[in-house]
Amino acid sequence: MTLTTDRAAQTAAPATATIAGVHHTARPTWKLEETVKFYGDVMGLPLIHAISAHGWGPEDHPDFLHIFFDSGNGSTIAFFYYLGLDRPPPEAYADTYLDRSTHTAWRAESRDALLAWKTKFEAAGVRTLLVRHETLESLYVTDPNGYMVEVTWQVRPLLPEDHADARMTVLAAINAEAERRGERLRTIEQLWQHKGTLVREHLEREE
Repeated sequence: MTLTTDRAAQTAAPATATIAGVHHTARPTWKLEETVKFYGDVMGLPLIHAISAHGWGPEDHPDFLHIFFDSGNGSTIAFFYYLGLDRPPPEAYADTYLDRSTHTAWRAESRDALLAWKTKFEAAGVRTLLVRHETLESLYVTDPNGYMVEVTWQVRPLLPEDHADARMTVLAAINAEAERRGERLRTIEQLWQHKGTLVREHLEREE
């Protein structure tokens, strides 16, 4: 065994394209309140993050909630709740955002590792798409079967504030639809308005 004092040799090695387990699995849900009760209350998985957004990408992509439950060991199970969209027949899923929303995201331990995957895929002739979503940065590719594959880097850890925001976001959506006598929310602005009311009520109680 030999030791070296060469400073260059002591610098960190370049990141390699390695997988550090599953970050999340995802799928659409058509019953928000029932899904939250099943995974949160029955299975006991903490609701830790919620993204509420205008549709991504294609013009026909609806506004949506993307909610995440802690499933242990750094992994999550996630659901897309598309606003104003009734469940279409399975044959209508093919090659749409509904098809791609059912996927597994693999965890990269750093942004350098994520970019190493991008380089590796592209060297193999695989087309890539790199997207930043709030607390995640994700690389998307399609496997030979047409399945979407995601490799993602957690930009920052999820904090208690994220958990509280997720609960308030989901509660706002559930309450808003209940007040509308079961009519589905149609736009993300409708959700944000209802959530704003909950935030004001919470702040007033804190004063």
